[in-house]
Amino acid sequence: MDAELAEVRDFLAQHAPFDVLRAEVLDRLPARLGVRYFRRGTMVLALDEVTDVVRVLRSGAVEARDGSGELVDRIEAGGLFGMSTLLEGTGSAYAFTAIEDSLVLEVPQPVVVELCGVEPRVADHLEREHRRRLGRAVTVQVGDRSEAGLRTRARDLVRRPPQTAPSTVTIREAATRMRDAGVSSLLLMAGDQLAGIVTDRDLRNRVLAPGLDPDHPVSTVMSDQPVTGSADALAFELLMEMVARNIHHLPLVEQGRVVGVVTSTDLMRLEHADPVYLVGDVRKARTVEEVVAAARRIPETVQRLVTSGTSDEDVGRVTTAVGDAVERRLIDLALAELGPAPVPWCWVVLGSRARGEQALGGDQDHALLLGDEAGPEHDAWFATLAERVTAGLEACGWPRCRGDVMATNPRWRQAVAAWQQTFGRWLDAPEPMAVMQGTIFFDMRPLHGDAGLFDRLQAWVLHRSPHQQIFLGYLAQNAVGTPPPLGFFRGFVLEREGEHVATLDLKHRGLGAIVAVARAHALAAGVPEVGTRARLRAVVAAGRLSADDADDLAGAMDVIGHVRLEHQARQVRSDREPDNYVAPDELSSFDQRNLRDAFGIVKHAQAGLARRHLLRYMS
Repeated sequence: MDAELAEVRDFLAQHAPFDVLRAEVLDRLPARLGVRYFRRGTMVLALDEVTDVVRVLRSGAVEARDGSGELVDRIEAGGLFGMSTLLEGTGSAYAFTAIEDSLVLEVPQPVVVELCGVEPRVADHLEREHRRRLGRAVTVQVGDRSEAGLRTRARDLVRRPPQTAPSTVTIREAATRMRDAGVSSLLLMAGDQLAGIVTDRDLRNRVLAPGLDPDHPVSTVMSDQPVTGSADALAFELLMEMVARNIHHLPLVEQGRVVGVVTSTDLMRLEHADPVYLVGDVRKARTVEEVVAAARRIPETVQRLVTSGTSDEDVGRVTTAVGDAVERRLIDLALAELGPAPVPWCWVVLGSRARGEQALGGDQDHALLLGDEAGPEHDAWFATLAERVTAGLEACGWPRCRGDVMATNPRWRQAVAAWQQTFGRWLDAPEPMAVMQGTIFFDMRPLHGDAGLFDRLQAWVLHRSPHQQIFLGYLAQNAVGTPPPLGFFRGFVLEREGEHVATLDLKHRGLGAIVAVARAHALAAGVPEVGTRARLRAVVAAGRLSADDADDLAGAMDVIGHVRLEHQARQVRSDREPDNYVAPDELSSFDQRNLRDAFGIVKHAQAGLARRHLLRYMS
């Protein structure tokens, strides 16, 4: 082998998927490749161009853009591109342009096929890279256009390290440190633990106004055990927390360590604050009618978020947070009239709201957990509470659940011990139909009342679920029983009857399938997470799913969720009721291609779950 070919061989040996090839296969490969040079600014592969080679970037840099010109990816040395023409049998999904002088190796289709035959990991890598770029495309498309505002992560608001002092310093010393640092708050520490916070307002109200000696310890006027926020939280979530607690400074914590402080002024400078004011109006509402008037602004708010480029995940979190605020306020108004509850209770939300994934067009799903001392004589009080809240939600635009999964149903308004018996029947002596109907209850989150009741029930369920193999088999069977709307030759399978004929059901056959797969893995692993993306991360850590497969599913969720939100935003703009059914002809070719890829990922995940539970042996 001459020096130039040996250099190419060594290069390939350092990059996937060629690094898994046997030495003799790798030795023969360089002589079978083409080589092309592209000057900076030259088109390497045009959008929709059909090609019969997979390209490997030897040196330089290439960028990929979608049909609308949005940047999707940047390829560096060792990166692959052009796989879509071989994997899909269509033109290139993206346009690839050299942004530096670049040298490209070309692997002909017969060689690719041969390599996939001798080493299946090559095929797996090609498909994985193609799906990764699909996920990047959606992230760029729905995320990068709006880095400010609601999508801002708390950590990105921190402009300086936190100003701290030992909690043993005097008030005078604390005030001096605040003045010298030019800050309006000081974090007080006990060792490396946050003990309290003192603010300008504390110095005014607790020191100057009452004439307190400034040589007293600052611990006498600080707010101890202050509320903290996650560094990964959205700015919107932080501001809602601060509004609810009437505080103006929120320390941020990451892995138990204080990383900064966010103020209400920081947050109010952000764009897209409309949902914050909406939540504020909900919390200030003194009547059900005022709550209803505020809640009617939700579709327009979501439509603006989608138009501004907010991601599907963040829109779901915002919509969930607003829905939570509405439901809590309705409960509070009912409690103000009914008086204190006769026994401990916890109102829980179910389904997409519990997962933090609510969109428009959903119905109500909720239940009541009661203390074990609850008796028949107490049911009338909780029945009244349930009916008032349910009627209020209905007036706000959330229809009653057609399956009657609401706290108004006595079956879903019971003591924790009775709930354990219900879950026990699903887990210990499962029947396929009962498991299918009960899956929504495994997506549960406490909203109001005594969260300890929920904690008891969740711990009981998660302790038992990993050991109930028949139940897990039925759960997996349900998860694969609704395949995505993708035919054998990658054509869409449309609804054949009903009012949504000739459309794609993005909720039940797309997002719902991903949710079901993640739920089945999560309950088998006994992890407490409820949100789908959080479940996917947790089951990777538990060893039930590979990181690549979890990333693929999260990417597919982004794709389908984005298409659904765009569809719902169009409906809101046209004064139509939002739903989950989209006609393919209202989608761009780019969205259609991405949906096909996403549905293919869902099919792959369902097949993997089926194999794991050996569903072919189940009746």
